Amino acid sequence: MAQKRRHPKSRTGSRRSHFKATVPTLVTCPQCKSRIVPHRVCPSCGFYDGREVVAIKSRQSKKKEA
Repeated sequence: MAQKRRHPKSRTGSRRSHFKATVPTLVTCPQCKSRIVPHRVCPSCGFYDGREVVAIKSRQSKKKEA
C-alpha cells in the first residue's frame, strides 16, 4: 500500500530504536579455556559436553598438507 503522509524523523527513529546489534553471549570452554558461544562445539578443541565431537586438525598438520 502506498504511503499517504510523510512520517517525521522522530517517529522513524523511535521505530528503529530496537534494530541494533547485540553482543553475543560467550562462555569459557571447560577443555581448552577459550571463549565460545554456549551450546556449540568448541572450534578450538572440538569438544562438546565433555566429549570430542569433531576432530580438529592442528595448525602444523594443516601446514604440512599444503
